[in-house]
Amino acid sequence: MAASSKSSASSRSTRTRGASSSTGASQASTASETSRASTTAEALDTSSSKSTSTSKTASPSEVKKTDSATAAKTASPEKTTRARATKKTTAQKTTAQKVAAQKTTSATTKKAATRAATSKKTSATRSTAKRTSAAQKTAAKKPAQQATAQSSDPSVSEASQSTPGTPASGASATNVSEAKAAPTRQETTTVPAAPAVSTPDGSPAQQANTARNDAPIGMQVTTEGKEAPAPAATTKRSLRQNKKNPWDISEVERLTRIPITEIFPVIEDGLWPAKAVEGESFPVRATVFREGHDAFAAEVVLLDPQGQEVQRSRMKEVLIGLDRCEAWVKPVATGLWSFRIDSWSDPYETWAHSASVKVAAQTDVELVLEEGALLMERAAQGKAHNNPQQKAPSKEASALLHKAAQELRDTTKSSQARLSAGLHSNIRHIFRTHPLRDLLQSSRDYPVQVDRERALYGSWYEIFPRSHGAYQDEDGTWHTGTLRTAADSLPRIARMGFDVIYVTPIHPIGTTFRKGKNNSLVSAPQDPGSPYGIGSDQGGHEAIHPDLGTFDDFDAFVQRAKGLGMEVALDIALQCSPDHPWVKDHPDWFSQRADGSIAYAENPPKKYQDIYPLNFDNDPEGIYQAIWDVLELWINHGVTIFRVDNPHTKPVAFWQRLLKEMRYKHPNVLFLAEAFTRPAMMRTLGAVGFHQSYTYFAWRNTKEELEEYFQEVAHDTAHVMRPTFWPTTHDILTEIMVRGGFAAHVLRAVLAATGAPSWGIYSGYELIENVQRPGFEEGIDNEKYEFKPRDFSTPTAVAMETVLTRLNSARRKHPALQRLRNITIHPTTNPNIICYSRHVEAWESASGNSDTVIVVVNLDPNNFQSGLVNLDISELGLSWSVSGDGPVMRVRDELDGHDYAWGLSNYVEFAPYARMAHVFAVEPL
Repeated sequence: MAASSKSSASSRSTRTRGASSSTGASQASTASETSRASTTAEALDTSSSKSTSTSKTASPSEVKKTDSATAAKTASPEKTTRARATKKTTAQKTTAQKVAAQKTTSATTKKAATRAATSKKTSATRSTAKRTSAAQKTAAKKPAQQATAQSSDPSVSEASQSTPGTPASGASATNVSEAKAAPTRQETTTVPAAPAVSTPDGSPAQQANTARNDAPIGMQVTTEGKEAPAPAATTKRSLRQNKKNPWDISEVERLTRIPITEIFPVIEDGLWPAKAVEGESFPVRATVFREGHDAFAAEVVLLDPQGQEVQRSRMKEVLIGLDRCEAWVKPVATGLWSFRIDSWSDPYETWAHSASVKVAAQTDVELVLEEGALLMERAAQGKAHNNPQQKAPSKEASALLHKAAQELRDTTKSSQARLSAGLHSNIRHIFRTHPLRDLLQSSRDYPVQVDRERALYGSWYEIFPRSHGAYQDEDGTWHTGTLRTAADSLPRIARMGFDVIYVTPIHPIGTTFRKGKNNSLVSAPQDPGSPYGIGSDQGGHEAIHPDLGTFDDFDAFVQRAKGLGMEVALDIALQCSPDHPWVKDHPDWFSQRADGSIAYAENPPKKYQDIYPLNFDNDPEGIYQAIWDVLELWINHGVTIFRVDNPHTKPVAFWQRLLKEMRYKHPNVLFLAEAFTRPAMMRTLGAVGFHQSYTYFAWRNTKEELEEYFQEVAHDTAHVMRPTFWPTTHDILTEIMVRGGFAAHVLRAVLAATGAPSWGIYSGYELIENVQRPGFEEGIDNEKYEFKPRDFSTPTAVAMETVLTRLNSARRKHPALQRLRNITIHPTTNPNIICYSRHVEAWESASGNSDTVIVVVNLDPNNFQSGLVNLDISELGLSWSVSGDGPVMRVRDELDGHDYAWGLSNYVEFAPYARMAHVFAVEPL
């Protein structure tokens, strides 16, 4: 990493009131004296506003009372200041010192005492220092009331501690001012400590704490008010924690010696953890630069939940010339991990560049070669500048470094041969694997929440249990399916490769305002109602609809699913029918309208008269506990995932609390947010704890829309929200699915299954159920309001099941399809054909082998399309060099098993109902 060619320097002009360095210098100019007098006036004005009396800190025998001193006690501070500013005699200067000494709590006294002790130029100045010390002891013994009146800004120091990432020795800090006065910023061990200022209770311990915080840099004040040297890092921490001056730099603000800025991934400056998954690598990026032209470097350090370093990855510049750097790290277990970035000066790369240029130009040859020899010896000994953490390399490496130093000094050889000894590949390897890190400092630690793999990768299948096994008699009477009959459908779903069975609500359904078919306001006697209208006299969210079975039946369903390799995801809809027990027992949990009625749910133009939304503001604690109890009940019955209905209609703060506590007590339980809403809400729900999120995928159809969205969810928002792609849901049926029929269902399934590691379909997808309810973007004869038994033995269902099975098989076979952040878009010559690839390196693959998949999809379900696919070979993980237009890889289509030989540019063609996509596994020829 090279240093930026531009360097900037900033300076802050010294304030007038803190600029003078000595009070006893007899050759001071009139302007300087006037400046000090003006500063004294400020302090006097502040002190006078708090107390009308002046403490005597010097005996009459030490200082003669003059008319000017008497006037200073009775006249206004402004008049006194102007009088002192116009008089230049030594006696008048002594008077100013006396007044400053008398005002023991003002910042001017501290400056006068500081200047008196450091200058020591005259006996009068030394006398002033003694008087200041006497004033400190006198002030410490004053009654609490008087001391309080004298104090303008009492404070108590916090516990001191060393600055993380900074050596304790040699650390510097900024000072803290009292009231408006700024102390002179200088490092010294001879400056007297500031007066001990009493706190309201006047306790000596608190006085000492205040004095310790106000002490100059590098000094410490004891409980007796005496000065004592203190470690600079400790003083710096104390001063920053008790920051009073607007120009003081806090620990959070502190830049590293080699600046590290614009760190990613970070959410709310590290208040909330970024997202990651065990076994999934993620990128860390930062802007790293330095002054001048010396080389520098940076590394990402990954820390496990115990704070132990488990990986260190060297950052590389990814935006050349912009100092934007990146490295990838991989957590290997769940928990709250963290990362930091280390930056340091790279003396070897600096020397290597300088030496190469100078030896070639025969400039300062002997000097630069000797510098190289010294550098080799320093590296062999493990001595880095301002970095006590540096360790020496192995004995073998140290021997090679010493040998290189000898050869660099061997004048019997040519300068180029001597230089080559320092640039040898063995030497470069040593500095690459065991760099000499001068000026090493670290950024803050930033949290990363690492979840189990199912939070990122999974194939979902949604069912309404009551439809599975439902049938209708010849007289029209309906018989509902049950949890037992629904369990009989699980083997077919598992054979298609789905590993999450998503169950819509199974609770009792209300009868008041129950909806009929297709969301009609009037229901027929046999209409089962919407399972989202939860609650009746048979129970609420903690109960199972009697028609579906009992908890024993549910437990059997869960066990059947687990035996087939599937987890159970239960739909949680935090809303109530008018018949829900909560409505009767807790009417304050709901919003009331002006006429006294409870407000039902609305999403204009949609109305849900059979649903009352909860009002989280009336009794938030009661609602929280009730919902927590509901979730724990279902967790105890084997539910490991919750699909949350409309979480964006509940307070985000509620979700933040619930999900944090849930992650602590049930770390393996996952939550999917069904929030088709504004981006800010979707991102924030993910940021506060939702493991997965529904997305806008269903409405992204054109090549440009898909390419942009794939990049967004993979690179821009992956640290905040994990996407789950659904081509359709029981609420969503888009226009392309209506117009495109079977071909559209194929292409959208391919895009969903390969565009994100987590995807899902709604039961009936196999049958191409694509007729919309007039005027709405949802299916006709919606299963939300009626029984919908299906025959999956039809040729259409069998054909679609084959596609779904092969897609899920490819996803299980290829680690590249199980990751989110590894997508690359490749150009094509046809706007209706999209191409992208996914690649994982061997070190981040569970199989230990690198893996690459190329996906090509025809986005037009109604017409023949053809064109060229132009591949970026560098993004495919191919290590060989490519020349010409010949084939360089073999690709096997996971959808039909056909093999092709591909190169840089490749011709493809697609026809509806014949072939709509390729999912290629890549192998080198």
